[in-house]
Amino acid sequence: MLSIKGLFEIAIRVKDLPRSEAFYRDVLGFEEGLRDERRNWLFLWLSGRSGMVVLQEDKGEWPFQHFAFTVGESNLSYAAAQLKEKGISVSEPVHHEWMNGVSLYFEDPDGHDLEFIAFG
Repeated sequence: MLSIKGLFEIAIRVKDLPRSEAFYRDVLGFEEGLRDERRNWLFLWLSGRSGMVVLQEDKGEWPFQHFAFTVGESNLSYAAAQLKEKGISVSEPVHHEWMNGVSLYFEDPDGHDLEFIAFG
């Protein structure tokens, strides 16, 4: 069995690239890595270049997805406050006893279910 240590990149389909870019950059704080004009994709770095999100504009129909991002436990309440300040609805903290984690859930502009999770 392979010993996989993490996830480096995820691709997220979006309906409107500029709208999603504003959300992922201005709200979540991701940084531009590469803009692929030919495919209308935007590669964004997570903080500290610990991973990457690729926003792929696709005006077709596709199912909503779920993506979880790990944050420090001390940053969870700050993240909730920042999201709420920007008008984003955030769940109450959800405790996952089986994995010793706490999550906040919210949606991106396309309806994808996003999660910030912290482990204690």
